[in-house]
Amino acid sequence: MEVADGGSAPFPPCRCGVMPEHRTAVVTARVTATESADWRAKAKAAGVPLSALIRRAMARTRTWTARAAEVERERTRQVSRIGNNLNQIARWANRHKGAAEAVEVLARLVAIERALTALARFESPDSDDAH
Repeated sequence: MEVADGGSAPFPPCRCGVMPEHRTAVVTARVTATESADWRAKAKAAGVPLSALIRRAMARTRTWTARAAEVERERTRQVSRIGNNLNQIARWANRHKGAAEAVEVLARLVAIERALTALARFESPDSDDAH
């Protein structure tokens, strides 16, 4: 990415025997003066040109399709429900310390563990398109 002040420095040549692709496309973005100053300060602190900092940041950024975002929202709701169940079990166990049935508590905890395991295995339907 070229920047207005010509801040795109060339990278060292590739040592793998293959010529690197030349960057010829220019991307423009409107930012506030504060954002620009912050980005330039980050690039300077990292010892890289601003264009390299932005390319690296974009390479790490995950984009979401509408469907993947909805799946993630549903997953968050499910985990929240499980957390609420854990809080209810903790309150119940604290309230009934003497009468707490270990078997009942363990059964509830196993159910929660199974629910969390199922959520962990649940992958986004757009997982290939989500990066």
